[in-house]
Parts: sequence; C-alpha cells; structure tokens
Amino acid sequence: MKKIVCVLGSPRAKGNSTTLAKHFCDTAAKSGAEITTFSLNKLTYKGCQACMTCKTKLDKCVLKDDLTQVLDAVRDADILLMATPVYFGEVSSQMKGFIDRTYSYLNPDYLTNPNASRLAPGKKLVIVQTQAQPDSNLFADVFPRYDFFFKWYSFKDNHLIRGCGLRDAGEVAAREELMKQAAQLAQKLMA
Repeated sequence: MKKIVCVLGSPRAKGNSTTLAKHFCDTAAKSGAEITTFSLNKLTYKGCQACMTCKTKLDKCVLKDDLTQVLDAVRDADILLMATPVYFGEVSSQMKGFIDRTYSYLNPDYLTNPNASRLAPGKKLVIVQTQAQPDSNLFADVFPRYDFFFKWYSFKDNHLIRGCGLRDAGEVAAREELMKQAAQLAQKLMA
C-alpha cells in the first residue's frame, strides 16, 4: 500500500488547490493508497529558525510544534502532494513555512555529499499550483524552483498540476481538463 501525505497550503478550505488535491487523493484512495492530509492553515508552527541544530546535534528539526507530525509523516511517505495557491508570485506563506522546515531533511554535508538527503530514495512529489492570473507564462518559475530543491531530498519523480485563471473558491471543479489531469496522475502513480 502506498502512503501519500497531502499538505494543503491554502487558507481556504474549499480553495482551488485544495479541490484538485482532494480529487487526486480520492482517486488514489480508490486504488488502495493510505492518505494522510494536513491543512497547514489549521496548524500552529514557526518557520525555520536557522539554529542549525538539524545539522549539528539532531537528524531532524529541533522545533516541537504542529509541523513536527507533518515532517515525520513525509519521512514515511511514498508520495508527497503539496497544494498551494500562488500569492504575489510565490507559494502561500503557509506552504513556504513548511518548505523552509524541510531543510532538516538534508545531511550536514549536503553540498558535497552525493547522498544529500536523510530521506529514503524513490519518493515522488506532486505539486498542485493554482493562480488567479490567467497568463500561464506568469509564475511558471514556481514549480521549477521547488522541483530543484526537492530533488536534493531524493524526490526524483516530480509532477505539476497547474491551473491558471482560477479566482473563486472551488471553481476548478468545473474545469474538466484539470480534474482529469489530477485523476490520471493519481492512477499513474498508483500503478
């Protein structure tokens, strides 16, 4: 059974990125996946404190808050799904705080070590990115940036589901091509 950790970065419970992520997870669950979902907006946590304890004394983040369970769950997951709206050309602040804390997944010598990550190899990453801006040329740099960083963490099979021109909460449900893309990717990764 494949384990999927779904990290929702939208402050809207029925936002477009959340709707796409849930459709992906529902499809994967039908194929037997075990889904664990975290809504970051409901959690209380700090961003990375740059204390470097994860590089000098511990092999994980020293902070003890609601994000601890999320970081631990990702360690055991086969697939990480991160869903975020684009705000001011970037992932949501909720998602950025989570991503910054994933720095703890890197070995202390990650810049020179061929095995930079403390995570087991072979994990898959799915990023769901939605934006109100209809021009797909704008903010196209978001996925490549995080694809680059997560490859350090041993996520080598990375995928993007991106919806543009989505403003009102949940309107993505009427965009059949995006809902189909989410379902097809879930089926592919569960095969």
